Amino acid sequence: MTASPPERTADGAAATANTSRGARVVRVLNPVLSAVGLVACLVCGLLYEPPTLWGLLPILLFAALVVLGMNMLPASVVSTVGGLLILMPGPGAMADIAVASLGNQVTLIGVIIMFGAAVGEVMRRTRVADVIVGGIVGLVGGRGPLVTAFAVMVACLALVASLGTLAGALAIAAPLVIPVAARLGYTRSATAAMMFIGGCAGLALAPFAGSNVAIMTAADAGYLEYLLYGALPLTAVSLVVGLPVVRWMQRRTEGTGDEYGEADMVQGLDRPDRRARTATALFSVVLAGSVVWAVASGVGILFPLVALPVLGLLTGLVGGLGPVGTLRALGTGARSMIGMLVLFVLLAVLFVVLDSLQPFDVILELYGERLEGLGPFLFAIAIALLGWVGVPGATAAQVVLIDELFGGLASSIGIGVATWIIVLLFASKADTYGPFPNANMVGAMGMARSTNLKNVLITGWAVLIPVCAVYTLIMFIETR
Repeated sequence: MTASPPERTADGAAATANTSRGARVVRVLNPVLSAVGLVACLVCGLLYEPPTLWGLLPILLFAALVVLGMNMLPASVVSTVGGLLILMPGPGAMADIAVASLGNQVTLIGVIIMFGAAVGEVMRRTRVADVIVGGIVGLVGGRGPLVTAFAVMVACLALVASLGTLAGALAIAAPLVIPVAARLGYTRSATAAMMFIGGCAGLALAPFAGSNVAIMTAADAGYLEYLLYGALPLTAVSLVVGLPVVRWMQRRTEGTGDEYGEADMVQGLDRPDRRARTATALFSVVLAGSVVWAVASGVGILFPLVALPVLGLLTGLVGGLGPVGTLRALGTGARSMIGMLVLFVLLAVLFVVLDSLQPFDVILELYGERLEGLGPFLFAIAIALLGWVGVPGATAAQVVLIDELFGGLASSIGIGVATWIIVLLFASKADTYGPFPNANMVGAMGMARSTNLKNVLITGWAVLIPVCAVYTLIMFIETR
């Protein structure tokens, strides 16, 4: 006997119909908007010479297409073609644009993202990631629910910081964390809160994550400055607020059927062998040494391009993958991010074209005095909020886009490195915590086997509100 499907209410049917109708409208709007935008860019190219304020049209077209649901890659193709139609470069100029784009820092960030994914795949196959999580959680075995909850958050933080990716790291951590939480009686929602809070804090700390490299590059800051003004305040608030939030979430959901079953209390994975533990020790030493050397030398964006492949090769070889297995793992991880690399190459072309169109020079000439009258503090708040709710896209691309749009203006009105780090970090990462549900929330919830999106949304807001207060205070002090 098969179970009958759940009965659909009239409201549910109407909602489904509305969603389907909205999707059809979007599918029609995107190609129409693309065509209209490209024609408008061509007309501007025929009528205006640089510098021109119409150089902002490709960026506005990009934002509109992404807001309407178009994938970032085709949206970047359309906007880049639009920029070229306005500029109308000759063959020689086009070659210069291509060369400048390949050496552009935006392209290098795309390469770093690929390398990070490659190292993450090696960590997964050698079980280095398992050792990191299991070691941290195992240190506090039998010390009580609160200490264990803190250890789970720290374990997720460490793994995400090492891999530089949230979803992939939490997928590895979940089979190790869930049995521990289940044995202590934690609900699925409370466990999701632990994983979400720790993982998001780890993503802010990750030294080689693409978005963080983009922030350091845009702000012309080293990792130490990035930590001091950006990542550490977020991490500190997350861990301080995290335990009360988890306790509150546990009380809120206990006895509501949100508990794990007995099967979840059994460790599902075999313990990593000695080789995996040795590879983990090597990985930790090389990663720490790389970060220290990068901070001391101030080498900048080129450093991850060397450090990440070396880290992946050494970890794979010591972890028992062998030369061929290590190269295969690196290749598999890198291939998963080819689309992201293409996106960043296209964005590099677009930004080189924008530099030639000089729309920001026109803005400074027309509105420079008004922007200066706004003051650094209010300007910084405005851009941070704009990035939070109004600039769509993957975090690294979002950082690049915001800096390209407003970096020159920020510098002209006296915004310093510390404030600009906070603006870019908040603009690119705050939407992970709210105000609306997002993929990171759903990912953490799914990894914890929870089905209550409202609870993880509450968790995000509980962290976001004090983080906003701390960042506002730091910016106020820095811009006085």
